[in-house]
Amino acid sequence: MKLIERYIAREISLPFTVVILILVGLFASFISARLLAGAVTETLGVSALLKLVFLKTLIALEVLIPIALYISVIIGLGRLSRDQELNIIRTMGVSGTRIVLTVLTVAIPVGLISGMLSSYVRPWAYAESYILDAQAEAELNTNRFQAGRFYGSEKTGRVVYVRSKNDTDKEMQNIFHYIKKKEGSEIVIAKQARQIQPSAKEERPHILLSDGVVYELSKTASIDDVIQFEKMTYFIDSDYVLNYRRKAATTRTLWESAQPRDIAELQWRLSRPLSAILMALIAVTFIRISPRQDKTERTYLAAALVFAAYYNLSGLARTWVEQGVVGSIPGVWWLDLLMLTGLGMYALLSNKKRLFARTQ
Repeated sequence: MKLIERYIAREISLPFTVVILILVGLFASFISARLLAGAVTETLGVSALLKLVFLKTLIALEVLIPIALYISVIIGLGRLSRDQELNIIRTMGVSGTRIVLTVLTVAIPVGLISGMLSSYVRPWAYAESYILDAQAEAELNTNRFQAGRFYGSEKTGRVVYVRSKNDTDKEMQNIFHYIKKKEGSEIVIAKQARQIQPSAKEERPHILLSDGVVYELSKTASIDDVIQFEKMTYFIDSDYVLNYRRKAATTRTLWESAQPRDIAELQWRLSRPLSAILMALIAVTFIRISPRQDKTERTYLAAALVFAAYYNLSGLARTWVEQGVVGSIPGVWWLDLLMLTGLGMYALLSNKKRLFARTQ
């Protein structure tokens, strides 16, 4: 790569590094605040919370990376345009085509990285996050409970309250446990409880309850059951079943499937590299080689609108394939073909304008 091309590539790469770090930091902060607001720390623990933030950030990289590339191209070439450096580069014999090719030397590797993340890292991150979510819903781990607080789950319909707790001997006093069931609901009230760790691998973890009452509330029966107990063992359902999740499925599994939803997910993953490269090329069109006046704010606004429209249409294209409105061919690719056609027409019109200007 020649000196001029390296210079242009550097003007794009440096903003890309800064922007992607800022976006990752903002996204991680947003996810952390959201999970903390949802009391995930109390349900899973701090280490699991940090892992979940990391996983969700990995998942978001397939979108954050194209955004960072798109912004960096506009910032880098925009600065060169405002400082008239692009005009000087043109007078040195560097054509617009060479500038576009230089942008592609940055966009193609970034697009390939985005594709690898989407095809391999993203499914793994989804699978791990689903496991953490399932653990949060399935486990009743008293070690994470704090006294005087309610712990609930909308999915399982479970509510737990512990009035006091001794962390030294793992004993709890005045326990309230509510669980919603298909046939009704169950309420367990006990004076004391202690979580017992299993002595053998095949034994499930359980909680030993003392001096309590069980209320079995039925939707169908006319009389509810009330059971008093001195000692009761409450087993913790630590086994959880993960249903098939296409976002967590391997790319090879999706490739072998004929289901429309699986096809849509597969095509979405495979289209990420092309999407990143397309957005970089679209960003180039917002930079005028010889601007007569600075229109930075207008350019940024138009670029933001185009980016938002493109990603909304991408989601719509995937939904159409999932619902069978559009077949596997053209699938989600029709939008990319439309964008490529638009870029090609823009290039032809630009060349015609230049030829017409030279003949005048």
